Amino acid sequence: MKGYLVLSTGDIFEGEWFGDTRICTGEVVFNTGMTGYQEVLSDPSYAGQIVTFTYPLIGNYGINDMDYESIKPACRALIVGTLCQEPSHYQADRSLADIARQFGIGGLSGVDTRAITQIVRTRGEVYGLLTTDKQAACPAQPLRGLVREVSVKEKQEYGKDASGPHIMLIDYGYKKNILLQLLALGCRVTVVPYHVTSSEAAALNPDGVFLSNGPGDPKELQPHLKELQMIIERYPTMGICLGHQLISLIYGCDTERLPYGHRGSNHPVKNLETGKVYITSQNHGYVVKTNELENTPLIQTFRNVNDGSCEGVRHKYLPISSVQFHPEAHPGPEDTHYLFEQFVQQCELTGEKSYA
Repeated sequence: MKGYLVLSTGDIFEGEWFGDTRICTGEVVFNTGMTGYQEVLSDPSYAGQIVTFTYPLIGNYGINDMDYESIKPACRALIVGTLCQEPSHYQADRSLADIARQFGIGGLSGVDTRAITQIVRTRGEVYGLLTTDKQAACPAQPLRGLVREVSVKEKQEYGKDASGPHIMLIDYGYKKNILLQLLALGCRVTVVPYHVTSSEAAALNPDGVFLSNGPGDPKELQPHLKELQMIIERYPTMGICLGHQLISLIYGCDTERLPYGHRGSNHPVKNLETGKVYITSQNHGYVVKTNELENTPLIQTFRNVNDGSCEGVRHKYLPISSVQFHPEAHPGPEDTHYLFEQFVQQCELTGEKSYA
């Protein structure tokens, strides 16, 4: 069945439709990873987006039950060059097309994904319409309310018998591997909704707080920042991706949209305190403005080697730190896994001490 990706720029791409055949719209983004398509399609940070894979062959090792990052994929559609219909891997039990149908995700194959990538790199904010009618027009409508869609509705508890620190994971669209990393380090973890209050947090009595990744513009969550500040100033805190941006907003920084985002598993970042460069996994469209850190209580700790953007901060006086990249690295390199270890050690040392 023929289908079309109609862009808000007026460009039209024809391909073979796979997965769910319902018409859909979303922001068009591209991912440069050579592997990890299962983790990408199930990453809640891709909520509302049409993901274009720049690598030419997608689906060759199939889908398994272990590598999902969430219970239900949140992306709107997938655009691929060549779709493998007969995957080969000893753990694979379904194809990418099978999963797309199962979870209601549309897709196009046989598309010039590099041409789409060039358009996004040139035009920046691009939206797309997946349709059977190439005469249809795609409106440029920014996405709203995505965190509310992907966050848990009530608290969830994991590792109840663990002997390590109790971590409260605030869910803005967290990836499963963040939870698994904390559990592997012996933590007891309580996952809570994005709008958790300081009184609700105090009732849980955690030893540390973790702010997860998530989709959309961080400024949409400004109504919750006052409560969030009261939480993070009481416990050791680590933030990733959207969590990093929220910490920066709390302490007076601003955020801005990147021209076309960072999405892939090979982004180099430099640790400004040691000079060491790490290869990281990233997925974000917004970034903290580096030039606004000077008059805040935050210190920049990591910088993107490619474009110089801010990749991490820490508080000058409180045990609060965050990074823009994904140290849980699923998919991607495990270069920065040590950040999880440092955070857990900090929670073990400080316990229930209040810093307010």
